[in-house]
Amino acid sequence: MAEELDGKAVVEAYVDNVLNTRFEDIEPAIVENTKQRVFDVIGCALGGAAAPGNRQFIGLIKGWGGKKEATILAYGLKAPAQDAAWANAILCRSFDWEPLVAIVEGKRYPGHVSGTTVSTAITMAETRGVSGKELITALVAGDDIAERIYAAGGAPFKQGQAGGQKNEPTFDAWGTMPSFGAVAIAGRLLGLDRNQLKNAFGIVINMISGAGGGLGAGATTFKLSQGTSARSGVVAAELAKAGWTGIPDPFFGKSGYFTNFTTGCDNPGVLTRELGKKYYVEVVFKPYPGGRPTHTTIDVALALSKNHNFSVDDIEKVVVRLSPPMRYAHYMKPYKVGDYPTGDALFSYKFSTATALVKKQVTAANFVPDAIKDPAVQSLISKIELASDLDKDNGIETVVTLKDGTSFKEYLRDATGELPAPLSWDALKKKFLTQVEFSKMINPASAEKIFALSQKLETLDNINQIIKLAIR
Repeated sequence: MAEELDGKAVVEAYVDNVLNTRFEDIEPAIVENTKQRVFDVIGCALGGAAAPGNRQFIGLIKGWGGKKEATILAYGLKAPAQDAAWANAILCRSFDWEPLVAIVEGKRYPGHVSGTTVSTAITMAETRGVSGKELITALVAGDDIAERIYAAGGAPFKQGQAGGQKNEPTFDAWGTMPSFGAVAIAGRLLGLDRNQLKNAFGIVINMISGAGGGLGAGATTFKLSQGTSARSGVVAAELAKAGWTGIPDPFFGKSGYFTNFTTGCDNPGVLTRELGKKYYVEVVFKPYPGGRPTHTTIDVALALSKNHNFSVDDIEKVVVRLSPPMRYAHYMKPYKVGDYPTGDALFSYKFSTATALVKKQVTAANFVPDAIKDPAVQSLISKIELASDLDKDNGIETVVTLKDGTSFKEYLRDATGELPAPLSWDALKKKFLTQVEFSKMINPASAEKIFALSQKLETLDNINQIIKLAIR
């Protein structure tokens, strides 16, 4: 199929849309969502700044030096634009708390796009001193491209072993298709012309990265590709502006995206259908850190604690019963505390259940080494069993059995924040302030100002009004 499709025409359509989209073309609901995503990503970067390993990473960037073009959020370090975009995206992803999930033509795509695209847009907007309207416009145009590419090829997965689901990644989604969104955003904000932007799309395919494995291994690298896709987009746009050329078909040629990074292009029509009329962006905001499937286990555990009177010391056994869609291999893997405990904890059903039952709340503070190694949490983990026997179309049921034989159970189909009830501005503010308190990188007064400015982002003459508040 790939050989029959015209990737050059797709690139032409994308270039036209990126350069010609105007703020007035975007639905008010998408504008409001995008303001929320900008606010949420900044908050996740502020909280993620205190995640294990990030101080050392920022230290490396400082040591490398270079042009002081853009700001690394929280730390306030000025760095080359590509390095600032790279760092901001990594900070944002560090507790896996950023927005995700686009609904494209009625189907759900959890691609982790916003961590890359919003970080790229914030960084490049700062370098150009652009308005809030232009930031929103460039960001939405780039998001839309990434989501269309993701929906056209589906997730970059191969057949997994857990429950027969296609849940074992061969490439990190966030290291691949968001690169196209990032290059579109960077290209527009850098003022590339049509030919330069076509070349930028052809260049960025050479820079895609993100072999799968970070999630399953509990490695620090699970967040690395979130940043490299941002960095690749910026570098590709800069190279194109400097006169470099790229391949004319980055999608269907032998070096193309659908040829090398997915199992094919199953829905080619979505690449351009209603382009410029319908814009796709991520719409789910996470209430807790950690992989989205763990949020259902967290909500169920919190409901058990709220609705039933028991002490965790009296628990004999906990059984977490998973419906077929929840049987993800990397969340069901045997739990361990490895070399990067945060990575092990963020993507574990056993840990998410235990920390919620013990701590009665789940924030970034639950995912630092001391909290992870809490004897009460680790003891409870040893009593948790995962069962693939829940005969429902979605969701999780958790059964707590006490030492005296009493048992309690709760079932939840969808975690907090799913459509049609996404997190509100007030809920996002609470989440933002929680992260500010956790990292202590900025003061609460600055946080309040960022919230106020984000709500009226489209009225700002210069995005730097927010950036200067989001650093220590």
